[in-house]
Amino acid sequence: MADIFAALKNKISGKNIKIVFPEGLDERILTAVSRLTEENLLQPILIGDETEIEEKAKSLNISVAGAKIYNPANYSGIEELVQSFVERRNGKVTEEEARKLLLDENYFGTMLVYKGEADGLVSGAAHSTADTVRPALQIIKTKQNVKKTSGVFVMVRGEEKYIFADCAINIAPTSQELAEIAIESAKTAKMFDIDPRVAMLSFSTKGSATSQETEKVAKAVELAKEMAPDLILDGEFQFDAAFVPSVAEKKAPGSVIKGDANVFIFPSLEAGNIGYKIAQRLGNFEAIGPILQGLNAPVNDLSRGCNAEDVYKLAIITALQALA
Repeated sequence: MADIFAALKNKISGKNIKIVFPEGLDERILTAVSRLTEENLLQPILIGDETEIEEKAKSLNISVAGAKIYNPANYSGIEELVQSFVERRNGKVTEEEARKLLLDENYFGTMLVYKGEADGLVSGAAHSTADTVRPALQIIKTKQNVKKTSGVFVMVRGEEKYIFADCAINIAPTSQELAEIAIESAKTAKMFDIDPRVAMLSFSTKGSATSQETEKVAKAVELAKEMAPDLILDGEFQFDAAFVPSVAEKKAPGSVIKGDANVFIFPSLEAGNIGYKIAQRLGNFEAIGPILQGLNAPVNDLSRGCNAEDVYKLAIITALQALA
């Protein structure tokens, strides 16, 4: 596990990538931020009252001297943020509503990313996923040709690395959405030095069963191949046909995936969430994530049960996404 993060840190070190942490008074955030600045990995931006943050850091016997601290209540550029927010929401909020919303640390932090004052955002230690993701969807929005953001896990065990998606966001993705998730997941794989070989999963292999569920995945394969013809991708596969060469030879002998897939696209959130947790708990894989993908700038959501190490690692990944 140390090796994968050593490689990631080398990629971002000294690049002055700015990551905003809206939860500036959280002990876990402050501990991670102190470590990130000491190691010169990125430029943290903490949101909150400067005096309160510095006193909290002092009580924890850590330094946040290397971090910038912005307080929405007295930020000098707030009027510009208000105007930009009103324009971005295209008449859905008034100036008065915008001014009130931008006192919320997640909205304020997301606007800093949108305006280029920060390169990415990490939140969720004390906020729900909705509180973190909603401002991102409203302000940063998804990339062109991507309708929805999705959540991936990097599954690591020793030298083995795999991508599982979507395990965090979309309950019942359509064929179009599955195709988009597959393409974005392949891009995420490359960030982790994984040469993507994408398998679209189902309970059927190449038509061995027929139902609305299997046809949805088969259609997603067609769409993904049209959208990214150079990507090594195929399906629909049962997991063993995607992962075990001897099974692939029997079930899908003509496929470009020959039991050597390393990016696995699950047909539903139910399957993806169960799948990654089985690998984590029974297979002793470390699950890194969820990593949100498909946005115009990186925003990532912590678990409220996270620790400082989780914050540290997700900040590194967010910086890597910004660099990519």
